Amino acid sequence: MAIKAELYDVILRPAVTEKATMASEHNAVVFQVALTATKPQIKEAVEELFGVKVKKVNTLVQAGKKKMFRGRPGRRSDY
Repeated sequence: MAIKAELYDVILRPAVTEKATMASEHNAVVFQVALTATKPQIKEAVEELFGVKVKKVNTLVQAGKKKMFRGRPGRRSDY
Protein backbone atom coordinates (compact mmCIF):
# COMPACT_ATOMS: atom_id res chain seq x y z
CA MET A 1 0.00 0.00 0.00
CA ALA A 2 1.48 3.31 -1.09
CA ILE A 3 1.46 6.57 0.84
CA LYS A 4 -1.23 9.04 -0.27
CA ALA A 5 1.30 11.63 -1.47
CA GLU A 6 2.83 9.02 -3.79
CA LEU A 7 -0.63 8.21 -5.15
CA TYR A 8 -1.20 11.87 -6.02
CA ASP A 9 2.15 11.86 -7.86
CA VAL A 10 0.69 9.19 -10.17
CA ILE A 11 -2.74 10.76 -10.73
CA LEU A 12 -2.34 14.45 -11.52
CA ARG A 13 -5.88 15.66 -12.33
CA PRO A 14 -9.16 14.55 -13.83
CA ALA A 15 -9.64 15.23 -17.52
CA VAL A 16 -12.74 17.36 -18.03
CA THR A 17 -13.47 17.17 -21.73
CA GLU A 18 -16.46 16.41 -23.88
CA LYS A 19 -15.12 12.94 -24.62
CA ALA A 20 -14.46 12.24 -20.92
CA THR A 21 -18.01 13.31 -20.07
CA MET A 22 -19.39 10.89 -22.66
CA ALA A 23 -17.20 8.11 -21.20
CA SER A 24 -18.57 8.79 -17.71
CA GLU A 25 -22.02 7.75 -18.95
CA HIS A 26 -20.51 4.26 -19.38
CA ASN A 27 -18.91 4.18 -15.89
CA ALA A 28 -15.46 5.18 -17.16
CA VAL A 29 -13.31 7.90 -15.63
CA VAL A 30 -10.51 9.80 -17.36
CA PHE A 31 -7.44 11.12 -15.52
CA GLN A 32 -4.26 12.85 -16.57
CA VAL A 33 -1.41 10.84 -15.06
CA ALA A 34 2.37 11.11 -14.87
CA LEU A 35 4.21 10.12 -18.05
CA THR A 36 6.29 7.61 -16.08
CA ALA A 37 3.26 5.90 -14.48
CA THR A 38 2.58 2.27 -15.37
CA LYS A 39 -0.83 0.63 -15.66
CA PRO A 40 -0.45 -1.28 -12.35
CA GLN A 41 0.53 1.97 -10.58
CA ILE A 42 -2.47 3.79 -12.05
CA LYS A 43 -4.81 0.96 -11.05
CA GLU A 44 -3.47 0.90 -7.48
CA ALA A 45 -3.71 4.67 -7.12
CA VAL A 46 -7.33 4.85 -8.33
CA GLU A 47 -8.39 1.92 -6.13
CA GLU A 48 -6.73 3.38 -3.02
CA LEU A 49 -7.85 6.98 -3.50
CA PHE A 50 -11.44 6.38 -4.56
CA GLY A 51 -12.25 3.00 -2.98
CA VAL A 52 -13.38 1.37 -6.23
CA LYS A 53 -12.48 -1.80 -8.11
CA VAL A 54 -10.75 -1.07 -11.42
CA LYS A 55 -11.52 -3.49 -14.26
CA LYS A 56 -9.18 -2.14 -16.93
CA VAL A 57 -6.71 0.69 -17.51
CA ASN A 58 -6.23 2.22 -20.97
CA THR A 59 -3.41 4.70 -21.53
CA LEU A 60 -2.15 6.98 -24.29
CA VAL A 61 0.55 9.61 -24.61
CA GLN A 62 -0.72 12.89 -26.02
CA ALA A 63 2.12 14.57 -27.88
CA GLY A 64 2.55 18.31 -27.35
CA LYS A 65 1.72 20.74 -30.15
CA LYS A 66 3.67 23.62 -31.61
CA LYS A 67 1.72 26.77 -30.71
CA MET A 68 2.23 30.50 -30.53
CA PHE A 69 2.54 32.00 -27.03
CA ARG A 70 2.18 35.80 -26.96
CA GLY A 71 3.44 36.04 -30.52
CA ARG A 72 6.43 33.77 -29.96
CA PRO A 73 6.71 30.16 -31.09
CA GLY A 74 6.48 27.60 -28.32
CA ARG A 75 5.61 24.00 -27.65
CA ARG A 76 3.08 22.43 -25.31
CA SER A 77 4.43 19.61 -23.18
CA ASP A 78 3.50 15.96 -23.68
CA TYR A 79 0.95 14.46 -21.29
